[in-house]
Amino acid sequence: MDQHIAEAIGRPDLIRLDDRLVCLRFETMKVVSALAAVRHLLDTGVVRRGDTLLDSSSGIYAYALALACHRHGMRCHIVGSTTVDHTLRVQLAVLGATLERMEPCDDLKLDQKRRVERIHEILAEHPEYHWMRQYHDDIHYLGYRPIADRVREATGADALTVVGGVGSGASTGALARYLREAPDGAPTDVELVGVQPYGSVTFGAEHIADPEIIIAGIGSSIPFGNVSHALYDTLHWISFDAALAGSVDLLRRHAVFAGLSTGAAYLAARHEHTRTPDRTILFLAPDTGHRYVDTVFTRHREASPLTTLTPHEVAHQDDLALPWSRMPWSRRG
Repeated sequence: MDQHIAEAIGRPDLIRLDDRLVCLRFETMKVVSALAAVRHLLDTGVVRRGDTLLDSSSGIYAYALALACHRHGMRCHIVGSTTVDHTLRVQLAVLGATLERMEPCDDLKLDQKRRVERIHEILAEHPEYHWMRQYHDDIHYLGYRPIADRVREATGADALTVVGGVGSGASTGALARYLREAPDGAPTDVELVGVQPYGSVTFGAEHIADPEIIIAGIGSSIPFGNVSHALYDTLHWISFDAALAGSVDLLRRHAVFAGLSTGAAYLAARHEHTRTPDRTILFLAPDTGHRYVDTVFTRHREASPLTTLTPHEVAHQDDLALPWSRMPWSRRG
């Protein structure tokens, strides 16, 4: 029996959608990393119960950290973007978390930069606060080890390809790292396919802007310190419109109601499944689709059929083109 709701929320579902195509579905994925990170900090004496944990978030991590703080008797202070919606603001308030929302800003890079600047101001005022550094500290990898063990046991795959948004690097990077560490020390065949939005600096696509929006959950307009580039075998850059088509198709075809980054991962996973039908393809669904009802699912009639979408194969970032590009990365640093 779980001791706290955060443990139940963080436990993912494994759903087989097709032969060798599997969805790893979370209600809120970052709860996994936040819980393990806070527990590790407490166990190692870096923080104590009652201390204040601080970080910046566009929404999902704010909820995850607030739950982890509630679970372990900590205080939570979030510097949030304007994308933190009303429902989440109310939950954070009731959970006792402090939320500072930045002024509205259409420029994601400027929004992220301002939030980090505010973090430093708060630390100067309250040096006793602990900055979680979700984008820079690989302590956030720790929570994915038991999930990797579960995936290994459930799929039993000799050849496994993990597909998902790169984001802060913690989810896909950690899963690949732990899956490649076989318990018996035997060689493993685990490939990692990262999904990025156009405009993200993480793998050099900042020179191409998405006409709609940058999908912040899978990319970034500022460098992230805990992305291990050398873990990734292949990259897909996917536009908002293509990800929307993926999200709608996933709901229509498989009844999985998930967010925009899931739609992008699903699109890339289907393509990798077609290319390598002998491998098991596992893609990540980090959250549910509730936040995306108005921006994505009400536009379902606009969604392109997936049969009309295919990636532009490129050898260098200079050749990237909308709405979808694919590039071998070959675990380069």
